[in-house]
Amino acid sequence: MYEYELHRIRSAELIRQAEHERLARAAVRARREARREAVEHSAEGAAETEAHTSRRRRHRYPRAA
Repeated sequence: MYEYELHRIRSAELIRQAEHERLARAAVRARREARREAVEHSAEGAAETEAHTSRRRRHRYPRAA
């Protein structure tokens, strides 16, 4: 009986952990989607205000080697 209770406790803990990880993945996915939509929205607005050139804007600071 003792082993059965340990098994149930462990199983319940694994189910809670899996649900927590699932919620965390869903939150990350939602943030990523919101960020993509914000970038698309800002790109639409920026396209109207930027100069008409095919050259991309340079980064302010060069990358470290």
